[in-house]
Amino acid sequence: MNVLVTGGGGYIGSVLVRRLVHEGYGVRVLDRFFFGEHSLRDLSGDVEIVRGDVRDVTPEIFRDIFAVFDLAALSNDPAGELDPAKTLDINYLGRARIARLARHAGVARYVLASSCSIYGFQTGLLTEESPVNPLTTYAEANHLAEQAVLPLSCDSFCVTALRQATVYGLSPRMRFDLAVNGMTLGLWKNGKINVLRDGSQWRPFVHVEDTARAFLLVLESAVEAVSGQVFNVGSDEQNIRILDLAKQVATACGREFAMEWYGDPDHRSYTVSFGKIREHLGYGVEHTFADGAGEIFAALEEGAIDTGERTKTVAWYRKLLEAKSLVDAVSHRGEIL
Repeated sequence: MNVLVTGGGGYIGSVLVRRLVHEGYGVRVLDRFFFGEHSLRDLSGDVEIVRGDVRDVTPEIFRDIFAVFDLAALSNDPAGELDPAKTLDINYLGRARIARLARHAGVARYVLASSCSIYGFQTGLLTEESPVNPLTTYAEANHLAEQAVLPLSCDSFCVTALRQATVYGLSPRMRFDLAVNGMTLGLWKNGKINVLRDGSQWRPFVHVEDTARAFLLVLESAVEAVSGQVFNVGSDEQNIRILDLAKQVATACGREFAMEWYGDPDHRSYTVSFGKIREHLGYGVEHTFADGAGEIFAALEEGAIDTGERTKTVAWYRKLLEAKSLVDAVSHRGEIL
């Protein structure tokens, strides 16, 4: 059984691809590899890699494919604001295009990687039936993508959307712009944790290995259980205030808690119920904040992971955009043909 993973070289994608290979699936990866191909280098003999863009890839990409895991996106809320038009073009229109092409090509299953960020700011424990309140371009693009792909679900094309909690933990394409990961790096590097003001905002979390397992669980579940469905991915126990999270990270790393505020007050705050995926599919997480922070801290101590500029998504996207602007400007003057 062959699976196409768009964005398979990314933070979640590179973990998911490894799980698929381990379970015996044939894997084809479609990715622009903005952050380099190192995250899949050790799988070169096990995975078919296609360097391409969801916005213009041809239907040939779906040859012999049974299922599509659509993870290709410009990642996270701050990154989405660097170029809102491009975020909508890729995260919404690009993924809607992939779903339509997959259905036309005879692919049996399609799973959209969405986000709990679409809940924005709300009180109470939110379910998949709760109203959404996207506050950023990234969140709005996820909402629009859901609206575009879910109606495509039919007897021959099973569509599922997974609204993932904020992800943490080690990945071959490491990111330190995510809360748990960034807090751990700050504690290791500077002896203190930077906390986005004012720390009272709520957020749900899930380990990257646990969210990867959710994709496989959907793939292996009965069609009638997942067709046309939306599932929040995470656990009720990992809804937490950001300041309390910082304290847990310090404890997990065996360091005294020391912090420093940064940024403006975060207007996103929400807690999410994960009862539906637990009750309908038997899903449960296997990792805690202590696991995630502890494994990252240990890897930092051993010098086993990169902490360079490519691990900060917004900073790297900004650098790529600036480089493109420079090339475009020089080309316009006729210095590059």
